[in-house]
Amino acid sequence: MATLSLRDRTLTWARPLLMGVVNANPDSFSDPGARSVDQVVAAALAQLDQGAAFVDVGAQSAITGRAAVDEADEAGRVAPVIERIRAERPDALISVDTYKPAVVEAALAAGAHLVNDVSGLRDRDVARMSAAYGAALVVMHTAAPPLTRRQDPGAFGDVAAEVADFLRHAVDAAVADGVAAESIVVDPGVDFTKTPAQTVALLRGIDRAAALGFPVLLALSRKDFVGALTGQPPAGRGAGTLGAVAAVRRLDGQILRVHDVGATRDLLTVLDTVSSALDVDPALALPDHLRHQR
Repeated sequence: MATLSLRDRTLTWARPLLMGVVNANPDSFSDPGARSVDQVVAAALAQLDQGAAFVDVGAQSAITGRAAVDEADEAGRVAPVIERIRAERPDALISVDTYKPAVVEAALAAGAHLVNDVSGLRDRDVARMSAAYGAALVVMHTAAPPLTRRQDPGAFGDVAAEVADFLRHAVDAAVADGVAAESIVVDPGVDFTKTPAQTVALLRGIDRAAALGFPVLLALSRKDFVGALTGQPPAGRGAGTLGAVAAVRRLDGQILRVHDVGATRDLLTVLDTVSSALDVDPALALPDHLRHQR
């Protein structure tokens, strides 16, 4: 069982929790295009309806080699979305995907519960701000500043061990800045400053990160390593993503950050039921309206 404290909420879970990706920016790597606040909010609500425990709102693309979005512009994109989600679904858990303190402050003031920092806690004010609000904080591994591409086959000796060591020190820094240990999530940083082969090795050794004793966030959805293995562009990586989800299912206390919440929910339902992790009601039957495609 995993436990996480998020402001005035406490979560306890065993089976994976799903975090839906909500892009408030027009240049997402996998589904680019301009979106109105109404469209972004509608996408978030749909993911909650499909079974997401969290929606992760972001307005800074992770595509490397680009200039960072201005903090005020980024905050102006995410805060209204968070406010609207909170208004329409008061019980929804909301994450903000950012590494900028001003955006963190705006998102937490708007009602976010968790800060998903993909910078490796490069700005300690992110931790201090999270602590001030009692929010949960995701600490991620990366070996370079945000928006920097690093593909060095010789960068790691034992990638799983080195990532776990980085996360251990980052967690210590977050705690020193006031974040409660029970409010910390670790993220091994799938694809971030890692080659596809290094990411595969990292996932094979993911128990190293889990052994730190914190919930683990895995952002597997449509990632480069899936594309490298399957030869698919981002929009064609759905099946490969589900394969990766199934491969790490053994991990307790995980949060899966995904674009396709419904498909991931269905995969986990069937996988856990067939593997005996979920009980089967003897009266289980297929409703008549689902027997034939209409």
